Amino acid sequence: MDVQKVLIVGAGLMGGGIAQVCAQSGLEVTLTDVRAEALEKAVKDIGWSVGKLVEKGKVQGPAEAVLARIKTSPDYEPARTADLAIEAVFENFEIKKEVLARLDEVLPAQALIASNTSAISISDLAACTKRPDLVLGLHFFSPVPMMGAAEVIRGQGTSDETFAAGEALVRRLGKEPILVRRDVPGFIINRINFRANLEAMRLVEEGVATVEDIDKGLVLAAGRRMGPFETGDLVGLDVTYGALMAVYEATKDPYWYPPAIMRRKVQAGHLGRKTGRGWYEYNPDGTKKGVAR
Repeated sequence: MDVQKVLIVGAGLMGGGIAQVCAQSGLEVTLTDVRAEALEKAVKDIGWSVGKLVEKGKVQGPAEAVLARIKTSPDYEPARTADLAIEAVFENFEIKKEVLARLDEVLPAQALIASNTSAISISDLAACTKRPDLVLGLHFFSPVPMMGAAEVIRGQGTSDETFAAGEALVRRLGKEPILVRRDVPGFIINRINFRANLEAMRLVEEGVATVEDIDKGLVLAAGRRMGPFETGDLVGLDVTYGALMAVYEATKDPYWYPPAIMRRKVQAGHLGRKTGRGWYEYNPDGTKKGVAR
């Protein structure tokens, strides 16, 4: 399955990042979102990111050539000629279900549909379409241009050809594919990371340690680039909350239920860098002020 034209639904942090790496690899990209301001911000952010990578010699320039391969659209009309559509909308089954059903109506019969979900069942999402054999998961990690891997997830109905096409695409984007051969809640990386994140939140909730000390410890003693709380602020607490709830709903295991300390922050709208406050507080330019109280 030869992928040359990609439609990406959702112009947030993940959708913009996916659009960037696709364009950097030579693919024709259309980024769509119902919010004009989200599309404008995504294009601006992509331009800045590509420019920095070209300066460092990590991407072949000029940056204008990469940006020229990205178009924007307020609707799904460009899907009619796409080879692949990737949804990167909010981590909520009902929202993703609506997007996939609409894509199924508009895309050519042979086109692939991928979900960037971090935890929701690919099999359940594929059931919202009439082409479950052409549906797979492509779970990128944030920030997409910097991370060296992506999960390729096989749903119950995903064909061998579709699974292989997903693996080939990830390699073309310059990333290593992590093959998830069976559809389980949370897949591989988040299934492992979520356990550490939940333990970190519970240790703070119980007064055992501070947010800052846990992050510092995992960076300096465990070799992580960022601690779980700083990473959580980058991803968005609402995104992580939605993913944890998806695993909880699928397993009914109370272990996966988000702790109260996280639920309170989400309810208060303290979602991380994008709102200026999450586990940490942030200045308008995105730099960290200190731990949120």
